[in-house]
Amino acid sequence: MLKFYGYKKCSTCRNAKKFLESKGVSFEEIPIRETPPPPAELAAMLQAYDGKMTRLFNTSSQDYRDAGLKDRLPVMSHSDAFSILQGNGNLVKRPFLLGEGVALVGFKEAEWQAALED
Repeated sequence: MLKFYGYKKCSTCRNAKKFLESKGVSFEEIPIRETPPPPAELAAMLQAYDGKMTRLFNTSSQDYRDAGLKDRLPVMSHSDAFSILQGNGNLVKRPFLLGEGVALVGFKEAEWQAALED
């Protein structure tokens, strides 16, 4: 089953959830702020995005700016970056959808449609 990490007050997450429901896709909904994805899931998503660590981070959040991650992230180890994401679910890019053959962050309907058709 797919895991859908989202935030109920995020309009993009709500749109992604509506999209999944309209397509009849089964998923487990997990609150991303309270329960960030574990390191193994972060690693799987990182691999799906060709190792681009910034794809895992909510780069538009105030938390990201306050932590100075724009400058720190390029030289940070994967384990350190994963620890930061685990410690603050608000830093994880959302929505975050992961399952067998599916790894998506952010919601772009055409991208999600293509990924879920296979």
